[in-house]
Amino acid sequence: MRLAFWRKESTEKKKSKTKKPAWREWLDAAVFAIVAATIIRTFLIEAYTIPTGSMEGSLLVNDYLFVSKVSYGPRIPMTPLSVPLVHNVMPVTGGKSYSEAVKWDYKRLWGFGDVERYDIVVFNFPEGDTIMLEQPEMDYYQAMRMAGREQIHSRFTLETRPVDKTDNYIKRCMAVPGDKIEIRDGIVFINDQQAPLFPHAKTNYTIIANGPLNQELLEDNNVQVTNMSGNQYELDIENQAVPVVQKQPSVVRFIPGVMPKGMVGQPGEWTFPQDTAYYKWNVDNLGPLVIPKKGTTVQLTPQNIALYRRIIDVYEENDLQERNGQFIINGAPSSSYTFKMDYFWMMGDNRHNSLDSRFWGFVPENHVVGKAWFVWLSYGEDGIRWRRLLRGVGALSEN
Repeated sequence: MRLAFWRKESTEKKKSKTKKPAWREWLDAAVFAIVAATIIRTFLIEAYTIPTGSMEGSLLVNDYLFVSKVSYGPRIPMTPLSVPLVHNVMPVTGGKSYSEAVKWDYKRLWGFGDVERYDIVVFNFPEGDTIMLEQPEMDYYQAMRMAGREQIHSRFTLETRPVDKTDNYIKRCMAVPGDKIEIRDGIVFINDQQAPLFPHAKTNYTIIANGPLNQELLEDNNVQVTNMSGNQYELDIENQAVPVVQKQPSVVRFIPGVMPKGMVGQPGEWTFPQDTAYYKWNVDNLGPLVIPKKGTTVQLTPQNIALYRRIIDVYEENDLQERNGQFIINGAPSSSYTFKMDYFWMMGDNRHNSLDSRFWGFVPENHVVGKAWFVWLSYGEDGIRWRRLLRGVGALSEN
């Protein structure tokens, strides 16, 4: 009996000695939660918030949605040394949340499919590789075109970012590798066929009226009045609401807000490839343009190099030099180039209020993050938008 009691007592003492303190249990639980969340965020799904109106009315500001990483295959982190659950800037303190001491080449695991035409896609901003720390929300390259290189470099502190640490953007993929895209008077054509007019996609119209517009009707159809002068109205209207507004008795003229073909505007309005000598394109009249596809070869000329310069030099990391109309790629004279990656053409559904491929061109495959999946929370000025909760992104944008 004494021996059995002693053994029991010894076992209890041993258990009490090996039991972890409460703070250690909390620490272990926190570490496990962070590791699990990081794995889920990297390889399965990631939460994303719509910050701007570039996808209205398909997706609205303050739509909270999940992005599927497995739809196109999860991308292996290219900058693996980073603070967990933080994208590129440290909260509160600011500064980089990652280190570039270790860099991995682009690789993507198996997924359920490829990026398809008209998917709503989250991707890393192609022109986000350089930012102005004092105004990080501005496009550095567009700022240079407007103000000049010397002024920007003298006024701002510049910071470079790797591909997977540039800001996340969300747009609709309008063209996939090998497609021919053309925009004619605001209408997108893919391979010479008109692209679908998505019901909630917006564009700008000018209306001449002989009396007041029905304000209740405008509100019910999500029509935004951007400017009003006398009997003339500037309106942002969803495609599905265009016939409703046209039929108002007071409407005399209904004019699409289209920039005329051949007009390039001011430097801040210049579109891709920002070469107004050879490409007099604008947001409403652009192309035709073939989207680069992996393995295809193009002939390089002084007239078309603006289309491919950034692909060759930046995205695919070659040394490109141009001398007297001749192209030197990695030290060798070249009259052609074969693409190493697939590229995509992304556009916002709010066509006249979107910074998209019309301004900065192609989106490389290594910038693709995932496919917009479903909205789990949404709220506006009037509170929670109950009708949008737990609905698929496709259903919200197409119905």
